[in-house]
Amino acid sequence: MQAWQVHENGEPSEVMRLHEVERPTPGDGQVLLKVLAANINFPDALMCRGQYQVRPPLPFTPGVEICGETEDGRRVIANPALPYGGFAEYAVADAAAVLPAPESLDDAEAAALHIGYQTGWFGLHRRARLEAGETLLVHAAAGGVGSAAVQLGKAAGATVIGVVGGADKAAIARELGCDVVIDRRSEDVVAAVKEATDGRGADVIYDPVGGEAYAQSAKVVAFEGRIVVVGFASGTIPSPGLNHALVKNYSILGLHWGLYNTKNPKLVLHCHEQLAELAARGAIKPLVSERVPLSGAAAAVQRVADGVTTGRVAVVPALENGAAA
Repeated sequence: MQAWQVHENGEPSEVMRLHEVERPTPGDGQVLLKVLAANINFPDALMCRGQYQVRPPLPFTPGVEICGETEDGRRVIANPALPYGGFAEYAVADAAAVLPAPESLDDAEAAALHIGYQTGWFGLHRRARLEAGETLLVHAAAGGVGSAAVQLGKAAGATVIGVVGGADKAAIARELGCDVVIDRRSEDVVAAVKEATDGRGADVIYDPVGGEAYAQSAKVVAFEGRIVVVGFASGTIPSPGLNHALVKNYSILGLHWGLYNTKNPKLVLHCHEQLAELAARGAIKPLVSERVPLSGAAAAVQRVADGVTTGRVAVVPALENGAAA
C-alpha cells in the first residue's frame, strides 16, 4: 500500500515522503481500517516537527483522525494507533475506541467530526459549562478547531463572537453562524468585544491560539467568565497572571481531550452520541473546505501548519483514482 512516512523531524512539506510499504498488521485489541478519509489536524504538523507531546518513533505515518471501513464493511471514525497513521491507504486503530460514523455525514465530514468537535464539546460543556444566553468568544473561528466551537456554541444557544485573521476568514465565520465577527488584522479585538457586549465581556472564551489571543482574552473575559485553553497555534505559550484572574474573578481551564480516552472513555462515547444527534438534525456540520488525494497530503499538511486554510482539509485516497469523495 501507499503511505506517507516521516523519517526525520522538520517541516511537513520537507520531511513527509510517500512510500510503498507493507500493509500494517493489527496487534491485540486492534482493527485494520481501509482509510476513506483522513482529516488534517495541527498536531500532525507538530508531530512532523517533533514538537507535539506525543512523539511516535521514526519512521511514522502522520494522520490522527480518520473515517475508515472495517474488514466486515462497517464505516467508522477513529484515531489511528501510531506509528500507523491515517495518511495512508490502510491504518490500524484500537478496537475499543472505534466509533460509528454518522450516516448524515460523508466520509470527509465524518473524519472531521472527531477530535475538533469532541474537543469543542468537552471544552464548552464539560469544562466551561456554557449556558444558553451566554456570550462565547472563539479565537481562530474560521479554522478547524474554531469552526467546530462556533457551531457547538450556536447549537447550545449562545451568542457567538468570532475572531479571525483576514476578510476571507471573516466571510467563513459569518457563514458558520457567528453573531459578531472581528477581523484582528483590521480591528482592535479588545475594543470590538467590549463594544459588542456593552462592556461586559465574554462569558466563555475558547482559545486554540495562545500568545496575543490569550492576552486579549484576559482583557475581555466577563465577571465569573471562563477561558478555555485548547492549544497554542500561535507558537507562543502565555504565562497568565494569576493575580489578574483573582482580581477579575474568572477561571482559566485547560482542556486536553486525549486524556478522556484513558481517564473516562465512557464520556467520549457519550460525547460522540451527542455529536451524532446534533449532526443528524443539522445543528452541526463539519466545514470541509478542501478534499485532496493521497498524493497531496504533504502539501496540505504544510498549508494547515502555515495557517492559511479554513475549516478542515481532508485527505481522500479514492480521489487518486478519480472516485467521488
